[in-house]
Amino acid sequence: MHEFVESKVEDHIGHIILNRPEKLNAISREVVEDIMVELEDHSRNPDVKAIILSGNGKSFCAGGDIETMKQMTSAAEAAEWMEYVSGLTRKILDLEKYVIAAVHGYAAGAGFSLALAADFIVAEENARFAFSFSNIGLIPDLGLIKTISERLSPPLVKEWVSSGKVLTAEESIKYGLINRIAKGGVVEEAKEFAEFIVNGPGLANKYVKYLVNHVASLDKETAFMKENVIQALLLQTRDHQEGVAAFFEKRKPKFTGK
Repeated sequence: MHEFVESKVEDHIGHIILNRPEKLNAISREVVEDIMVELEDHSRNPDVKAIILSGNGKSFCAGGDIETMKQMTSAAEAAEWMEYVSGLTRKILDLEKYVIAAVHGYAAGAGFSLALAADFIVAEENARFAFSFSNIGLIPDLGLIKTISERLSPPLVKEWVSSGKVLTAEESIKYGLINRIAKGGVVEEAKEFAEFIVNGPGLANKYVKYLVNHVASLDKETAFMKENVIQALLLQTRDHQEGVAAFFEKRKPKFTGK
């Protein structure tokens, strides 16, 4: 347990809950450190099949902590901070387990970056996703230009980033930015969404995440080669054997991730 993050494991799901409600869970150095520790703990815990990232208080995350940024007095300090904080979204993208962002209230600025680094987003009906960087004379950070450009056309990205666009949950699902709109509690809805991960083949899911996150940088032949090698390995696993047995026995498979 850390001061700025709450953590628990329930029903094979690791929960990481931003706990700085008085600052709308704004991202400070301490918040980054706490989340990184919990991500590592859940990634190493064999009982955890999926991770849900959420926030206490009125919003998921209002972005970078202004007080933290005001303390930087040189380009060197700013560069060090950016390298450090962007490590958070890199960690989520590189994590072998699926991460679900459960968003309520605002995911603004770096909070939007944090949500988009997750593999899936479940958002409450009144959630808002804000490109708020231009309001303070900055560009998106924490990898947002990369993650949003993989989902939207360049003209839309340029317009929305430069105009400080605020997206509703309905708009976000229309453009494929989120997976589900929660009609009730967003964390409960995220737990229901995670059932296919918790009950699914963990090894196969790990490689799906890896391939999807890297395929844009691969040429055709390399992509085929990686698929073939990974599939050859998975064909030898107990999960594959269990899946085949369950198919012929007309029952649901019980995967173990082995």
